[in-house]
Amino acid sequence: MTHDLKESFSADSPPAPAALAAKVRTLAPSMTRSMQRVAEAVAGDPAGCAALTVTGLAELTGTSEATVVRTARLLGYPGYRDLRLALAGLAAHQQSGRAPSVTADIAVDDPIADVVAKLAYDEQQTLADTAAGLDTVQLGAAVAAAATARRIDIYGVGASSLVGQDLAQKLARIGLIAHSHTDPHLAVTNAVQLRSGDVAIAITHSGSTVDVMEPLRVAFDRGATTIAITGRPDGPVTQYADHVLTTSTARESELRPAAMSSRTSQLLVVDCLFIGVAQRTYETAAPALAASYEALAHRHAPRPR
Repeated sequence: MTHDLKESFSADSPPAPAALAAKVRTLAPSMTRSMQRVAEAVAGDPAGCAALTVTGLAELTGTSEATVVRTARLLGYPGYRDLRLALAGLAAHQQSGRAPSVTADIAVDDPIADVVAKLAYDEQQTLADTAAGLDTVQLGAAVAAAATARRIDIYGVGASSLVGQDLAQKLARIGLIAHSHTDPHLAVTNAVQLRSGDVAIAITHSGSTVDVMEPLRVAFDRGATTIAITGRPDGPVTQYADHVLTTSTARESELRPAAMSSRTSQLLVVDCLFIGVAQRTYETAAPALAASYEALAHRHAPRPR
């Protein structure tokens, strides 16, 4: 990718059946209501929808054939026929037990044991969805840029700021200059200092957080390599990103909004990015990590009396 503003998200190749449900969850919030009805239908009953013609699915969802085709293309398939094949594959996965059906939302009166079971399932599914949908070409390019960066600035607010701090701490422990900025004013004033050879990383589940987008835009304009970690691959933040790393999110509920559940997938992407950088800089990263472990060990050692 270049610094040219990019078009809306589209996959280079159709997603695998196992990744279809994750794609629906990721893109549904940015769809029109009629397209959402189609997406929800295919994700909720892949076997039933796989048996329908384009006309049948349009009638089932109260939409038009054109809407069904547009939804299929937005999900990454050349046409409805390709989507039907993916639905048949997803149905086969579910019937074999490799893709369990979605559990119910957490209710206010759920026993704590049920809460634990539901959260564990959602977390597991979120990680699997994120891994299935993560573009490893984009990840590799982001790793290459970060591994050779003079300086790395990370932007995030709210729950995403915690993920940004985690990444900055990891990178610092292998000897890289990395800073996490949570104050939007300081983020912008620091972004002004960036240039070619630097890296700026924006973490925003919604893809439209202004306090995160603005410093990334400034970094983009200054010539830094920019990376967006977002749950909305067609969100406005991506127009200022050279590389986009897409996250998935556990199902949102009244007790667990998207901003909270997004941390799981963001942390997975951050860990993948960090490990990739550590691999590329192993000769310097390994001694730096060893030195940090030793320093902490001395700090926790019992003091002489």
